[in-house]
Amino acid sequence: MHHNPINIQALHYTYPDGTVALRGIDLSIAATERVALVGANGSGKSTLLLHFNGLLTPQQGEVVVGRLPISPANLKAIRNFVGLVFQNPDDQLFMPTVWEDVTFGPMNQGLRGESLTERAVLALQAVGLDPKHYGPRNAANLSGGEKKRVAIAGVLAMQPQVLVLDEPSAQLDPRSRRQLIHLLQQLPLTQLIATHDLDLALELCDRTVVMSQGQKVWDGQTEAVLSNSDFLHQHCLEPPLSYSRPYCLLEHAPAA
Repeated sequence: MHHNPINIQALHYTYPDGTVALRGIDLSIAATERVALVGANGSGKSTLLLHFNGLLTPQQGEVVVGRLPISPANLKAIRNFVGLVFQNPDDQLFMPTVWEDVTFGPMNQGLRGESLTERAVLALQAVGLDPKHYGPRNAANLSGGEKKRVAIAGVLAMQPQVLVLDEPSAQLDPRSRRQLIHLLQQLPLTQLIATHDLDLALELCDRTVVMSQGQKVWDGQTEAVLSNSDFLHQHCLEPPLSYSRPYCLLEHAPAA
């Protein structure tokens, strides 16, 4: 595959009330790359995410997903290619049972019978949930971490090539967060992860894109940007905990 699954050129977007959300974004993501997208609230991250699967259409510039430009005629194919996992699983889970939630997407793709069952079973197993135990349950009664995994399973069941996750670790306790990081590390898909959780970005993504006021202000090695606290503060971001230990502790640490 020589083509990058995602190519964005000179993308601008202004909301109807006149708020300028994106000002000339250029971004290419290569196959199987995991990229963190970080930026303070209002930086344009969410607006950018909504362009990946055509929930928003470019006003100026171009978004090409899997060789297809975003346009009404291509939306179905693009939504099969890019799976979007929302920040709040409750926006994504609406069927009476987990099984119906996970089979919803593939049924829309036309799958039935054994191939549908197999697709859902594999997706639930991929996120570490036993289909027999979880299938009949109502997602409303699950924990936050379980809901998040069901939402990811529902997207995986559609077999996308790109996974776009909005704040995947939001509202997760430490153990669920650790399981999520492990899960995303295992998935052999192109991933774009929008997150405020810079420690998660550090652990999962070699490359980080920083957005500020609708522009891309950094695109490069995760470690280089996340260890630059002056740059992060300038763009209203807190350095990850792994880099913000008080120096006095380090000075008095025993020599390794």
